[in-house]
Amino acid sequence: MKKRNIWYYAGITLLFIAVAWWLFVGRDRDTVTQGGTAKGTAAPVAVEIAPVERGRLVRMQTFTGTLQPGAQFDLSTQIAGRLDDLKVDLGDTVRQGQVLALLDDDKYRFEVEQAKAELEVARANLAEAESSLAIRRREYERAEQLRKQRVASEAELDSARAEYQAQQARVRVASAQVAQKQAALMGAELMLSYTVIRADWQDNDHTRVVGERYTDEGTYLSANTPIVSIVRIDTLIAVAYVSERDYPHLSVGRHVEVTADAIPERAFSGRLVRLAPVVSEASRQARMEIAVDNPDMILKPGMFVRLETEMDRSDDACIVPRTALVERPGRRALYTVDLETGTARYVLVETGVETRDLVEIRRPPLDGFVVTLGQHLLSDGAPILVPAGLEADGKKQGSAPYSDMPGGGPSQ
Repeated sequence: MKKRNIWYYAGITLLFIAVAWWLFVGRDRDTVTQGGTAKGTAAPVAVEIAPVERGRLVRMQTFTGTLQPGAQFDLSTQIAGRLDDLKVDLGDTVRQGQVLALLDDDKYRFEVEQAKAELEVARANLAEAESSLAIRRREYERAEQLRKQRVASEAELDSARAEYQAQQARVRVASAQVAQKQAALMGAELMLSYTVIRADWQDNDHTRVVGERYTDEGTYLSANTPIVSIVRIDTLIAVAYVSERDYPHLSVGRHVEVTADAIPERAFSGRLVRLAPVVSEASRQARMEIAVDNPDMILKPGMFVRLETEMDRSDDACIVPRTALVERPGRRALYTVDLETGTARYVLVETGVETRDLVEIRRPPLDGFVVTLGQHLLSDGAPILVPAGLEADGKKQGSAPYSDMPGGGPSQ
């Protein structure tokens, strides 16, 4: 009984050894080597193929960014004073020149009145000096006539001349004092005007909105204290960053389609208006700014947006599916299909425009079909099984999954 068991287990062991040898040694004879040569005769490989097509191929690129106001500034006080009246609040629309706030103006009105009074005094002094000048001029002229008649002495003439010249100087001083008081009045009126705070900007757009409110009525404000933030949102700026790889494909003026996750049902028109001339050493990216039309003011600053633009195009491209490419270090290739011989040919290619699913083949010229699935099992000239019904002219004639090809194996 023990001898019978020993022979039984020995037979089982030999059977496993034979099966293992067939799996790992016998099958290896038909395996295709990575370099493109076959060890022995390879069995046909079932593949999927796709036709080579010609047409326009456009590569679109999507970036992500954040919206910022088209313009923004803080409206501040130019003088110190108590905020008497704030006429706008968060989100209000404002127009060019609109009064937005009023400061307490009692002090500045008093200074204007005081300056006006001082100006009147200076003008009166000037009038008095001019009147005295007229008298001194007549006295001087009379002294000249008397001197010519030898009635007045030379000393009397010199005295009249000196009085006349001194009065001329007094008139000039009085005139300067009038100008000084006029300037003081203008300064006081300017300070008074600063108590009325208006919206003012340089662009031609007529309306903007209050983006933020910083203070409340009754607060005493020092000079240059911000009151509200004024923003322009009918045109927004989308800020995004482009990698150094895509940077050469962009240029100012490029059309950009803008979508926001908050408003998925609508797309907005944009235009690349600024592109940074340098790439950041840390991120290898460059800043770009896109002006986005927002006439309905649906988009808001701070929103997350997606920016899609055309990066490259070829109007008459030789196009194959991206899955047809065989990537190797330093080169790209694909397998073309020879329907007459039922074999695949290994072809090195130069690619052009690429999208997520399609690739332009620039060289060499291609036509017919290329392998899109199963190429990792192929070598140059390897027999293949292609979808059924594809005859040598490339027309479909049947619907079976695979068909026999010359040099190929049986139908699958």
